[in-house]
Amino acid sequence: MKRFSAFAFALMMIVSPLPLFADDGMWTFDNPPRKQWKERYNFEPSDAWLEHVRLASVLVEGSSGSFVSSSGLLMTNHHVASGQLQKLSTSERNLRRDGFYAATQPEELKCPDLEVNVLVSYEDVTARVQGAAKTTASDKEANEARNAQRATIEKESTDKTGLRSEVVALYRGGEYWLYRYKKYNDVRLVFAPEEQTAFFGGDYDNFTYPRYCLDVTFLRVYENGQPLKTQNYLKWSAQGPADGEFVLAIGNPGSTNRLLTLAQVQYQRDVGNPLQMQLWSSRREALLRYGATGPEAARRALNTVRSLSNSIKRLVGQQDGLNNQRMMAKKEQDEKALRAAVSSRPEFQQAYGSAWDEIANAYKELPTYAKRIAFSTISYSRLGQIGSTLVRYSEEVVKSNDARYEEFRDSKLESLKFSLFSPAPIYADAEEAILGAWLAEAQQTLGADDPFIRAALQDSTPSALAKSVISGTRLNDVAVRRALFEGGAEAIKKSDDPLIALARRIEPIVRELRAWNEEKIQSVETAAGQKIAAARFAVLGRNVYPDATASLRISYGRVLGYEEDTTLVPYKTTYSGLYDRAISFDEKPPFDLTARWRDGKAKLDLATPMNFAYTADTIGGNSGSPVINRNAEVVGLNFDSNIQKLPNRYWYVDETEGGRALAVHSSAIIEALRKLYGAEKLAAEITGR
Repeated sequence: MKRFSAFAFALMMIVSPLPLFADDGMWTFDNPPRKQWKERYNFEPSDAWLEHVRLASVLVEGSSGSFVSSSGLLMTNHHVASGQLQKLSTSERNLRRDGFYAATQPEELKCPDLEVNVLVSYEDVTARVQGAAKTTASDKEANEARNAQRATIEKESTDKTGLRSEVVALYRGGEYWLYRYKKYNDVRLVFAPEEQTAFFGGDYDNFTYPRYCLDVTFLRVYENGQPLKTQNYLKWSAQGPADGEFVLAIGNPGSTNRLLTLAQVQYQRDVGNPLQMQLWSSRREALLRYGATGPEAARRALNTVRSLSNSIKRLVGQQDGLNNQRMMAKKEQDEKALRAAVSSRPEFQQAYGSAWDEIANAYKELPTYAKRIAFSTISYSRLGQIGSTLVRYSEEVVKSNDARYEEFRDSKLESLKFSLFSPAPIYADAEEAILGAWLAEAQQTLGADDPFIRAALQDSTPSALAKSVISGTRLNDVAVRRALFEGGAEAIKKSDDPLIALARRIEPIVRELRAWNEEKIQSVETAAGQKIAAARFAVLGRNVYPDATASLRISYGRVLGYEEDTTLVPYKTTYSGLYDRAISFDEKPPFDLTARWRDGKAKLDLATPMNFAYTADTIGGNSGSPVINRNAEVVGLNFDSNIQKLPNRYWYVDETEGGRALAVHSSAIIEALRKLYGAEKLAAEITGR
């Protein structure tokens, strides 16, 4: 036993995701890194402190935000809210381009389909979920049993509490937690700067530092027609953070893959990421072609083009990390060390030892199906997504709740209907361009004899089919969608809508591929992942954090500049630097200033900090995360990271390697509101004075 303990300690030095001197981890609120906080920063928050910041933080548009006043005022990034700005805009009133400020509450604009969720409680349901699979004979049956139990738990919770309830898998199936959310869907726009101000430098500056972006938007949450009254909001720090100061980021990081096996990571490098690049690049090119047809088309395409460009640039950085031989060698070493620790104990080897090979064997077949799974869909078109959702819902809703696809469980139906019946505008010309280009790319990739291509196109061409179904569909009418939704399988069967007919034709192929993936990949991943998690817990204890899952996490670090090549990069930038960068490029786009900022230069204190860099562990989904100090005061607003940090999807890029998260400085926001936007009332609400 002593020999194994010494070996386990040595192993921890190799594979633990907690280096002794790194601000590593996106931690769940049930297991915050109290030991690291105390040892590194002398920070010992109370349970009440943690509950307060949790209840002040929100999930919004798949990203993050926070309450910053007692009257439901919510802060997030401009790029997080940009989809709503787009939906509220018209060719005559472009809120994305020109910005918006509601000086009074009656002027606040209701967002058409924005849902905000607050995590109000959570509980460990691991025993129930894992226990449901103990008597099953195969990985497939076990996966079905776990999913059925998750559905049962969610329904019980929703029926009992009225809260949106979701069972979240952590540690790749090592734990399951029931998260209960208070949901709000009356959300109104209060303030947004011009997009050029929020995204100064455009794609050239994206994922770089120094930066000069006022990437902020304020919304207000309403309940029963009145601004939400809440005691759980974050107070404001007027001075912001100092160099080297300890800070925390609270948010909903979307996805990390640090606990994947070597075989899974190699698949991502060799197959998954290149395929994802093809999907995003082809979609972006289609939208750019559409946007080039005129100013209004460009306005309609801009939001998705920006989002795809951001994703593509991030994926390039992640792939560079996977092509780094040193980092991949470290990944391989970590896995070998953990497997060696398992094999050194017969009981561990018997219980967990086969897991890595099980995943590797399953993944051998995945490349032959990957392109079919990726391209056999029409959901990248909004109308295509609506048609497929209606067809799929009609087949799922007749099943028992625990036998349905996850997205159609009772606990998720209210959110599904809220999205499905959104009154946001849908543009037929854009839909035709998107669907036609998607089908053409799918045909070229899969071949004319592919089952999906044959079912979708029949005797038509991609462009002709897209033109036919988009011009003929009535799914852009919310009343038509609602009637089909409520009419169920009979209404879908009888519908002569061409887009519904298309969705009906391809649905059997989509279901066949989904069933294959669930049986051959997901069920094996979950069963083996549960074993690997148990092995990791046995060797390292619970002093580890799970991969990000778009659920609420807390990260920490220091406000800190870094060394790059032979120079130093400062921890902060200033308004003065913004004007210098604009002038240095002769204000040529994307380094141009709006008239408000060009003409208002003399009004500003140019020494005001604008953006800052810090070491906390963040990733996509942390956009909009409040950056707070130890007093739970807002010192910044997370909006990006630098290029050095992009491989952190697969491993933490520590401070010595220059990886940094980037935030808008709290002082910059108030300075701009008061001196350039005439928003003194809003600034007073935020600061409390």
